[in-house]
Amino acid sequence: MAIVKMVMAVVIMAASLGGKLGAAQVHHVVGGDRGWDVSSDVASWSSGRSFRVGDKIWFAYAAAQESIAEVNSPEEYESCDVSNPIRMYTDGIDGIPLDGEGIRYFVSGKEESCKNGLKLHVEVMPFGNPEPERPRVAVAAAAPTTPSGSARLYGSSVLLLAGLWLCYMAI
Repeated sequence: MAIVKMVMAVVIMAASLGGKLGAAQVHHVVGGDRGWDVSSDVASWSSGRSFRVGDKIWFAYAAAQESIAEVNSPEEYESCDVSNPIRMYTDGIDGIPLDGEGIRYFVSGKEESCKNGLKLHVEVMPFGNPEPERPRVAVAAAAPTTPSGSARLYGSSVLLLAGLWLCYMAI
């Protein structure tokens, strides 16, 4: 649970300190509150979401027990074959930018977990406005609401402090 709080804090800080402030960049924390875990039902979590170019997906998991592989094909995804991955993620908190259109496949590095449903395929759509009926936001970077640079700096500072406080509380 502490690792999920830390991911949320990182996402809040990233949203407040940078990103594409004029764009609708969305940060998706895979699995929601439970993170990347067999109990999180990742397939249900992803079913109502839109993923677009410019968004970022975050994986939060216990690095000592789990890893994530991005695989090349639907066949590797279905069979949980991680023998030739595009990339392995092992840090426990991994942010992956969705920088191009197409389908991307992520599976658990542990075959048993993958066979039990711990895998995710993401169809990345072109950048644009999301359909209003599909929920899309976990935490979003929004355009500033005031033209004043000092007001925006103050708001970013408040968000940064809130994120640091969350990190401190997670320890």
